[in-house]
Amino acid sequence: MHRIGLQTARHRFHAYIEICDGAAVVDVYRMIQYDFRGTPFGSRRAAVNHHAISGLSMPGSDLSRTVLILPIDKVHVILLNEYLQSKKMLGGLLLILPRNFDNGGKSSSESDSEDANGDGTADVAALEQWLMHNNIPYPVYFAFSDDRVNGFLKDVQVNDAAGRPATASTGGYKLVVSASDAKKIASASFTNIQGWLWGLRGEVDVAGLPTIAVVASYDTFGAAPALAVGSDSNGSGVVALLELARLFSRLYANTKTRAPYNLLFGLTSAGPYNYNGTASWLRGFDQRVRENIDYALCLNSIGNSDKIWLHVSKPPDNPVIKEIHENIAALARDLGVTIEVRRKKINISNSRVALEHEHFSRNRITAATISELETTPDLLDPLGGIADRRSNVNDTVVARNIKLIAETLAKHIYGLDGKNVEVFADGSSFAVSPDYVKLWLDLLSRTPRVAPFLGKNGPIIVALQKELAVYTSDVGVQNDNLDGSFLFYDTIQAQLSIYQVASVTFDLFIMIAVGFYLGILFVILVITTKGFDDLVGAFKRPASRKLKSN
Repeated sequence: MHRIGLQTARHRFHAYIEICDGAAVVDVYRMIQYDFRGTPFGSRRAAVNHHAISGLSMPGSDLSRTVLILPIDKVHVILLNEYLQSKKMLGGLLLILPRNFDNGGKSSSESDSEDANGDGTADVAALEQWLMHNNIPYPVYFAFSDDRVNGFLKDVQVNDAAGRPATASTGGYKLVVSASDAKKIASASFTNIQGWLWGLRGEVDVAGLPTIAVVASYDTFGAAPALAVGSDSNGSGVVALLELARLFSRLYANTKTRAPYNLLFGLTSAGPYNYNGTASWLRGFDQRVRENIDYALCLNSIGNSDKIWLHVSKPPDNPVIKEIHENIAALARDLGVTIEVRRKKINISNSRVALEHEHFSRNRITAATISELETTPDLLDPLGGIADRRSNVNDTVVARNIKLIAETLAKHIYGLDGKNVEVFADGSSFAVSPDYVKLWLDLLSRTPRVAPFLGKNGPIIVALQKELAVYTSDVGVQNDNLDGSFLFYDTIQAQLSIYQVASVTFDLFIMIAVGFYLGILFVILVITTKGFDDLVGAFKRPASRKLKSN
């Protein structure tokens, strides 16, 4: 095997030999592996040591010992599904992500949704759904495109098109991931974070004041845990919560502008797993806190639409729900936003929780979720998956929606219903900060947040806790373990070594050449040190000696 130097020169792939190392190394991101209620899902293997191939229909190829390499915008889910359902094996699957994946999942050269053959490319979200809801018995990895990967892939495609797929006899390229099979994560934990803004006390004990809870789930779930940054779902909701805490902290810092309401800000985890974190958080409330909550407002995916849905469990004519809707609808018209109410009744016999507010409703707390999502996601749908990148979020839309929510809250806690008063006017000292919004969106869009892999004191958890502590008081964290229905496995990132392997014919030629060279060297050394006669004598048959009889 030789070291590959992958360079771009006239779009050709050049190889050179180095004495020191044996491979070019590429960072790769392993597909998630998990069990749900004892059923295995995701990629079940991690180690790779096979030749590379660029298509499923290569005649004469043993695909059970090859790694299929595909640009993600060229993947056909139907074809992969047929291959899986027919129980055919692959040595592995390597999906190449565009270098600039922030454009929503298309390579920079793709301007529409069709491939070169005009058949239409698979949607990245559909591919992710397929990957995460199947038991895939071979390793699946993601890698970002660069000059090295592009050159390597092009070379493989050229060889395959010429009918020279890589095999042990013909040589080619070999991919190696030296990783042991993933191990079970014994106790997958999650962390909830909360902070308070205490209202104007007066003669009433501050703990007895009515409370409004503002809640956002901060973790994500996707086909590749190391890539699931969830810029919109639910990075936008987290940013909105932090900015709301900042805005109201300025009002609550002055007793003259402090409302007679407590504001509780909760950053919950385990959202993709039936909102386990929210359920645990609510169980931790004492009875008095639970009874004093006027309503809870949950924020989920608010960064990319001019239409917002108010998801509720109680009837729209419920007095609190009606007030929230009327206040937010009146403000929305002025900001050019459309808002509609969508009700989904709670089925107590069904443990499935589609949106976060439903856990509050199950605890007899009035609640609603503000979201651009019209339909509720199914359990274990990708929330903040690999395609939910920074470009999915419009900073202006997030800032506008934050203002909309802030004004709605202000109308309630300051008793401004029906009054044309703007508390967070643009240009004022209480205006939404676009710089603050952008800063946190950028950070969250660089930070994967799949709960089982964060740990109790992960950097993003510490950062969120510290930020909430700047604007609220009595900040605390709650650690708990995921529902036993979910089991996760480690190994989410690795390094891929790319080797160029010579054919058997080449190896045989080298062996013969080396043997011929050593033979000549032996002859020269014997002649120069002992003479030609000794060389000839070495090849003569020694004379036989007869045994003398007694």
